[in-house]
Amino acid sequence: MGGTLDVLSNDVQELQRAVVSQQKHINILEEEIRFLKEKLFGHKADRWSDEELRQGRLFNEAEQGAEQPAESEEQIPWIPVTSHTRRPRGRRALPANLPREEVVHDIPDEQKVCACGAQLSRIGEETSEKLKIIPPKLIVVRHIRPKYACRSCQGVESEGGAVKIAEPPVELIPKSIATPELLAYLLTSKFVDALPFYRQEKMLERIGVDLSRATMCHWAIQVAQRLEPLLELLRDQIRAGPYVQIDETTLQVLAEPGREADSKSYMWVYRGGEPEKPSLIYQYFPSRSGDVPFEFLDGYKGYVQTDGYVGYDKIGREPGIVMLGCWAHARRKFVDVTKVSATGRSAHDMLEIIRGLYAVERTAEQEKLAPAQIMELRRQKALPILEKIHGQLESLKDQTPPQGLLGKAVGYALGQWERLTRYTENGILRPDNNLAENAIRPFVLGRKNWLFSATPAGAYASAALFSVVESAKANGHEPYWYFRYLLSRLATASTPEDFQALLPQNVTPQKLGPRV
Repeated sequence: MGGTLDVLSNDVQELQRAVVSQQKHINILEEEIRFLKEKLFGHKADRWSDEELRQGRLFNEAEQGAEQPAESEEQIPWIPVTSHTRRPRGRRALPANLPREEVVHDIPDEQKVCACGAQLSRIGEETSEKLKIIPPKLIVVRHIRPKYACRSCQGVESEGGAVKIAEPPVELIPKSIATPELLAYLLTSKFVDALPFYRQEKMLERIGVDLSRATMCHWAIQVAQRLEPLLELLRDQIRAGPYVQIDETTLQVLAEPGREADSKSYMWVYRGGEPEKPSLIYQYFPSRSGDVPFEFLDGYKGYVQTDGYVGYDKIGREPGIVMLGCWAHARRKFVDVTKVSATGRSAHDMLEIIRGLYAVERTAEQEKLAPAQIMELRRQKALPILEKIHGQLESLKDQTPPQGLLGKAVGYALGQWERLTRYTENGILRPDNNLAENAIRPFVLGRKNWLFSATPAGAYASAALFSVVESAKANGHEPYWYFRYLLSRLATASTPEDFQALLPQNVTPQKLGPRV
């Protein structure tokens, strides 16, 4: 009898263990379902970006604006505060470089006489400024080349022919109607403002200009081809070191030879070169293979910062390359836990500690510390926080299933730990890969509007033009004005020195001229 009871007891215990195991599995599956729902219907980032806020308010901005108090007509200047710059309510002064059109609202002459009979004197005036907008102003530039011939000898005595005429100007796109100003406008609208060419076609139609999207596409591809020497210089600057950040995102190319139309291709972005004068290169490639960045960085020595994608591991095995991890990716996994998991409290605690790392970085930025000073600050402030984070991770590792969201977040951070802490070794390094992610974001925003590239040639052109746009922005230039400057000189550039002078790092605001 006792033996039977022991057997039954063991069976009960085995069933209880099975129930507990199954319940854990159910909990993990339910957590994954909540996570997938959050990915589908929730915010797509830790916080809304400016672009997402603008897109999200597109259809209800009037209603939202009505809920806010109207700006007063008084122009109130910026007021500096100790830790940051805050703008109080009120309208800022309109830019001084905009042309002014004066409209005088005067009283009638008969009212300029005082009751005593004396003429009133003007003692001052009140002014207010309104903003007027005029749709794009298009001008047809006629190039006239006078012809000359000798009526006396009919050119018999002339060398080189009877008729003389000036050489036609060198054009970036020969035999087209495109000017540098028009190309700069079209390219900025697409690659900065995310306006597809088919929308621009409709916009131009409204002001009476017939310019097809096919023509714009051909122009973009031709400009991209002429930019190749400039892009090679940007690549050289990135490969010269000392610090490269890499990211990638998906891209759909319809007419890709040997592939289905819905196949995934990829746009890679590399950010590097001199930290104060960075270069950015976009690279289209049909696959996400680790060979893509490996071949791009051929011969490179220095730091490389990426997320935890295993395709980057091949780079890290190269002599002379030191890999860095990304705290933004590690942090994001704990943010995901807080949105859907019952273990969110532990994730909240971890996020609070990680916030301390970024407080150290804000201090360095606000005090404008030099790299050596940043390294010392991190040694004093960041290293103790990193030790605390590591202890917390080790503790959580033993308390949570590795298949759950929290377990995956902990496993990712511990698996990347050496790379995550390496940024403290050098003051030029950053704790995350956000600069590369920020560079890829404009492409992602544009992709939402044009959805795909029709051909590989279009994808390569997009990569080239995004490279120029983002390099210009990273060096403090407004892309339209830089494009105008670049495209007006690109046609005559022929030597390495010519292209070197056109790099955004070597163009000053004075060279770009006044913005009028």
